[in-house]
Amino acid sequence: MKMRYSEKERNTKETKIKLSLELDRTGSGGLTGTSGIGFFDHMLNSFAVHGGFAVALEMTGDLNVDGHHTVEDVGIVLGSLFAEILGSRSGIARFAHEYVPMDEALAFAAVDVSGRPFLHFDSSACPSIAEGQLIGEYDASLTVEFFRALAFNAGFTLHMKLEYGSNTHHAVEALFKAAGRAISAAARETGGGVLSAKGVLG
Repeated sequence: MKMRYSEKERNTKETKIKLSLELDRTGSGGLTGTSGIGFFDHMLNSFAVHGGFAVALEMTGDLNVDGHHTVEDVGIVLGSLFAEILGSRSGIARFAHEYVPMDEALAFAAVDVSGRPFLHFDSSACPSIAEGQLIGEYDASLTVEFFRALAFNAGFTLHMKLEYGSNTHHAVEALFKAAGRAISAAARETGGGVLSAKGVLG
């Protein structure tokens, strides 16, 4: 199995990011480095550990303003790395879905590594997410911004739903874990060609 790895730098007036991504690290995945937002780091680490991804992050962001640019821009760069690594999408499972429970919360994620970006995100079962409850210094409403940036830059069709859950921390974490597991399963190498009736994706 060949190493599936890429790295990228992105510098704007709002954030400076150096990020690397390696797939297929089940059992040894996780995040090294920091975004500057503790709970977001915890979510990135959960996403990586449960997806079997090794993610290394060096960044500075305009956290004196708020966390929006930091969270969204990490999603942009991470999504672009998935797009680079998966390339033509040939020889992968393409579709996957996962349910992940965390205590009282249950999250669902389904992904099509299609080259056609789309996000459906429903966290209405826990209104405090959309309302922007703070978890440490993390604004919970930025969760959808992260996944939108990830999906649109990776070329994923991504559907996510919080089935139920009352604790905002648990609900957000279940969503990150479900997405990591679903994306990992969809990116799994199968050795075949492009899984499409028309022979191409996009």
